[in-house]
Amino acid sequence: MAFKHGITITEVTSGARSLAAVSTAIIGLVAIAEDADAATFPLNRPALVTDVEAAIGKAGVDGTLAKSLRAIADQARPIIVVVRVAEGEDAAETASNVIGTTTPEGMKTGMQALLAAKAQLGVQPKILGTPGLETQAVTTALAVVAKKLRGFVYARAIGDTVAAATAYRANFAARELMLLMPDFLAWDTEEDAAVTSFAAARAMGLRAQIDETVGPHKTLSNMAVEGVVGLTKDIHWDIEDQATEAGLLNASEVTALIRSDNGFRFWGNRTASDEPLFAFESTVRVAQLIADTVAGGMMWAIDKPLTPGLAKDIVETINGFFRELKSAGVILGANAWYDAANNSIASLQAGKLRIDYDFTVPPPLEDLGFYQRITDHYFADFAKQLAAA
Repeated sequence: MAFKHGITITEVTSGARSLAAVSTAIIGLVAIAEDADAATFPLNRPALVTDVEAAIGKAGVDGTLAKSLRAIADQARPIIVVVRVAEGEDAAETASNVIGTTTPEGMKTGMQALLAAKAQLGVQPKILGTPGLETQAVTTALAVVAKKLRGFVYARAIGDTVAAATAYRANFAARELMLLMPDFLAWDTEEDAAVTSFAAARAMGLRAQIDETVGPHKTLSNMAVEGVVGLTKDIHWDIEDQATEAGLLNASEVTALIRSDNGFRFWGNRTASDEPLFAFESTVRVAQLIADTVAGGMMWAIDKPLTPGLAKDIVETINGFFRELKSAGVILGANAWYDAANNSIASLQAGKLRIDYDFTVPPPLEDLGFYQRITDHYFADFAKQLAAA
């Protein structure tokens, strides 16, 4: 060893890291507005909105953009990625513009531009919708985009009746989708009247508000919706009776819009998933949160020498994150571990490491029952109660 008379400091970089949960409250909105400010909302490009009230002033009055932003702003003040598309000559052309494509030059248009938000703006939208522009084709395409972004879609269930809406539900098998019926009514200061306010936009704003104040483990259901004065269709709901229009919608995995004794609310927890494990909105969104946070938070480990110490650090890092989620009530429990059966000598030698983990998300209390009985038991001490009166 070389002679030294002094102090040596060796920087140690081994050990577990902390994982910062990804933001789940960023909205991705696709809208039309021919009179919007083109500099603020360029066509087919993701535009970042950090001040929703200022953005409303630039959104014009035509189309769906201003109405959607107002509906969102009534619930929360989230970060929003807006993609403005051109209104077509007819509904079919508009739907094509909303769905979008990738041009020969490699530019993404329509809802596909949401996939470019991370590269262009540094944020990844997680709460997606095309309020007022929903068709079966549009909602189907947006569910595909949501899967790529590990986001979640809120969309109107198309149909003038409960029967039509429940039949429409059968077109989908996407865990990243919640269907809503009908729409809200809200006061419009331009028209001096109550007009249709897109349920999907209200859901997106409320979802962001819940994420920021409670967490993704709380579903949209049974939370007060701000800024609305009515429903576009009469929906019968009774908390004690499943045989109502709201009950029928819920049974078909469509979230109903209702008026309770405490204001207007969404009523329903279910996704359009064909996999029972992902029946609840909360399960899907917490699973997405965990997957994104674990994957995104492991960049530090990639390309380091694959040693037992590194594997241990990875496991401890994930379990530390799980402890935080459990403490916050986001999960009931979770655990990460190294399984030798999944890591052969050949795979380890090839630089491949596999870590297992599991978790449990608390389900929403969807069905609460009570047993009510009439009894003569309390007559037994009638005289004693009388004397004490």
